[in-house]
Amino acid sequence: MAFKSTVQVTVVDINSERIAAWQSNSLPIYEPGLSEIVHVVRDIVSPNGESSIGLQNQEGSSSIMCNGRPRLQFSTDIDKAIQEADMIFVCVNTPTKANGVGKGTAADLGFVEAATRTIARVATKDKIVVEKSTVPCRTAQSIREILAANAHPGVHFEVLSNPEFLAEGTAIRDLLNPARVIIGSMPTPGGFRAAASLADIYGQWVPRERIITMNLWSSELSKLAANAMLAQRISSVNALSAICEVTGADVNEVSYACGLDSRIGPHMLKAGPGFGGSCFQKDIFNIVYLSESLHLYQVAEYWRAIIDMNEHQKSRFAKRIISCLFNNLSNKRIAVLGFAFKKDTSDTRESPTITLVSNLVAERASVAIYDPKVQEGQVWRELMDGGGDRELLKLNVLVCESAYVACEDADAVVVMTEWDEFSNKPIEFDTPASKSYYQYLRKSLNVQSPRLAEATANKAIKKPESYQHSPAVNSGDLPNDMTGCEGSFPKESGDQNLKGGYNRLNWAKIASKMRKPMFVFDGRNMLDHVELENLGFQVEAIGRASKIARQLHEQK
Repeated sequence: MAFKSTVQVTVVDINSERIAAWQSNSLPIYEPGLSEIVHVVRDIVSPNGESSIGLQNQEGSSSIMCNGRPRLQFSTDIDKAIQEADMIFVCVNTPTKANGVGKGTAADLGFVEAATRTIARVATKDKIVVEKSTVPCRTAQSIREILAANAHPGVHFEVLSNPEFLAEGTAIRDLLNPARVIIGSMPTPGGFRAAASLADIYGQWVPRERIITMNLWSSELSKLAANAMLAQRISSVNALSAICEVTGADVNEVSYACGLDSRIGPHMLKAGPGFGGSCFQKDIFNIVYLSESLHLYQVAEYWRAIIDMNEHQKSRFAKRIISCLFNNLSNKRIAVLGFAFKKDTSDTRESPTITLVSNLVAERASVAIYDPKVQEGQVWRELMDGGGDRELLKLNVLVCESAYVACEDADAVVVMTEWDEFSNKPIEFDTPASKSYYQYLRKSLNVQSPRLAEATANKAIKKPESYQHSPAVNSGDLPNDMTGCEGSFPKESGDQNLKGGYNRLNWAKIASKMRKPMFVFDGRNMLDHVELENLGFQVEAIGRASKIARQLHEQK
């Protein structure tokens, strides 16, 4: 918003360390393109490193200065920011309740209420309060009541709902070119005026036909419904993957065939070890709790089944690993590649890797973890909070600085996150999806990056003949990095250079360091299995029978 509109944005938080991180050159989260945008609007520096005072953003937006200040600032002075603001976005965490009524399903709205009470206490003139956090349906009514009960005399608040639909890994694209912007308001003259004010801000870069206004409750529920339906698709294809492994069908081919149906489409049909992230599970549980509160128990059970299938997929993958390793993991080393719940993000919340590591350690395996963007401390926090045996975790888990260190003397490698550096397949840079994303970021961010330019300009590297099917590419399959900012690239762990500026694993080198027999468990169906088998690996993949199982099936 600070990058594409004329408004002054001040981000405030009570956590001074978090604000300091946002003010530094090492942002607290990783997202392709994010550091460039922050650098431009926070530091008044153009993407090519030159002073950008008076810089004109793309498509005619105005200077990145506002009232003589950068358009984006970070501060711990919450009261000052509230006093100066015309519009206040509430963007606090809404975790699942850990105690009390609704434990395990209901959203904990304590941070929302605390923020609302602070706004009411500090504000001395009318404000528009925008509910940005993902919240249960009708939370806006609670916010309205708290504000009205605690407001200073003569101060009036309008409450809007403006849910965020971005996806981690492609968040910059989703923000700069959203498929839709939802604004919910009360059906009153004041509510309509407030909604129009927010629509005018978005309208500075979003086509008006994509800005949808509706009532508050529909807006709140639309966010939960969207995430629940996306999670439903993942659990559906994961359920099919179990059938594929037994029957000899290939889940990639099945999902590709289904995705060609225009009524279904290709997105979110990629089988894996289970979905993760902060949203899907939490939002489904919100719908479960809401349904139970309304005595719609069959509805609640329907949505709960999606979570049950996700947990089953995590457990099923772990059991397959244990079974293939002769039902004995004692004194065996398992290399786990990837800890983030998906590529192009450092987010590890609800990552299926957490469950997998706990299950492997429970079998007395030694587990070596490597992820190019997740810090060691973050790995340990997630594992310790994940319910595993703390003492066993400390004794049997090692967080490594490279994939080669993790794989040394390993009996098996498990690929859990689809980072491009793990792949042994050629990357196609001029597929419609990937090429357009590169070009879009270059245009929108005005990034003058040799790496980005090379990635955009290079022609596709053809897939090997052994890979005959080419499922439709979507934004979730794009190369890892689209930026040229120092610090944006993953740690270099491989030898084979990938066009775009970062390296890929040399699987022959990994094979030379492992114990025999050696296994690869492809949790993301991202590897060339024939190439790995030629190196001596036994390959097991979700939704596909292994080579040995296929041979036995053919003999029957």
